[in-house]
Amino acid sequence: MALIQQTRIEFMLKIKTKKFDELSTIELYEILQLRSEVFVVEQECAYQDVDGKDQNALHIIGEKQDRIVAYARCFPPGYYFDKASIGRVVVSKKERKYQFGKKIMQASIKAIQKHYNDAEILLSAQTYLIKFYNALGFIEEGETYLEDDIPHVKMRRT
Repeated sequence: MALIQQTRIEFMLKIKTKKFDELSTIELYEILQLRSEVFVVEQECAYQDVDGKDQNALHIIGEKQDRIVAYARCFPPGYYFDKASIGRVVVSKKERKYQFGKKIMQASIKAIQKHYNDAEILLSAQTYLIKFYNALGFIEEGETYLEDDIPHVKMRRT
C-alpha cells in the first residue's frame, strides 16, 4: 500500500499560472535555480538567462511536493514573435521520467488560449526535442539555426 501511495505522489504535478508580480520571492528563486541547473550547468551553456523578459511573461509552474520541478514562460502575440510563444521549457533531470515536460507544455498551451485568446503558438526548439514538440502539434518551420551555440529550429502550432 505504501508503494502505491508513493508512486501516486511521484506522478502528481500541481500546475500554477502566474504573472511576474504574483510570484513569491521563493518561487522566483526556484525558477531561476531550475533554469540555471538545466540550461547553464547540465547543458554547459553560458548565456544570459535573466534577460529582462520575465516581467512580461506568464509563468507556468509545475510543483511536486511543494518544489518547482517543471516550468515554462509564455508571451503574448507581438512580444517575442508575431504570435504567442512559449519558451524556457524546463524539467528537473530527475523528474523527466514522469512526463512532466508534456504536462507543463499542455498547461502552457491552455494558458495561451485562455489569457491571450490565441490558438497559434511559436517556439524556438532545441533540435533534439523536435519529436517531443511534434507530438504536441508543433511543426518545424525554416532552417536550423544556432542560439547560444545550440542548434534550434522555429516551430509553429496552429
